[in-house]
Amino acid sequence: MEESLEKILTNYRNNEGNIITILQDLEETFGYIPEEAVNWFSKRLKIPASRFFGIATFYAQFHLKPRGKNIITVCRGTACHVKGSERLLNRLFIELDIPAGEDTSDDLKFTVEKVNCLGACGIAPVVVFNKEVHGKMTLDKLMRDLKSINTDE
Repeated sequence: MEESLEKILTNYRNNEGNIITILQDLEETFGYIPEEAVNWFSKRLKIPASRFFGIATFYAQFHLKPRGKNIITVCRGTACHVKGSERLLNRLFIELDIPAGEDTSDDLKFTVEKVNCLGACGIAPVVVFNKEVHGKMTLDKLMRDLKSINTDE
């Protein structure tokens, strides 16, 4: 980890970066923002860790916990909700054995994200599997797509 952090720090200094660029580099390197990395930068740059965490928790692009290898995003916008996105979401949590209040499976294979709108209301309900949009989702299609991801690994 130390080597990766040094590389990010060098990039920060060479390109006159800011806290957001450090957080982006951490997210890209580790897939999330490790607390120990924030503390490491806080000490070296003499910036309170709370500033890093304040920014990281403000922007949805940053994650403070490890995420799954596969990211499944379910739209909860009005059109998707009316067409059954909550039922799809609930089924995902059950099928993937994700504990209540969590969004990532214990084996780190899957993370299920809920978003307020994906802007694809015409093909509601919408589920995104690893950045691939699937519209007019049904429970049968959801299970088929989920099985497809599981067998691809």
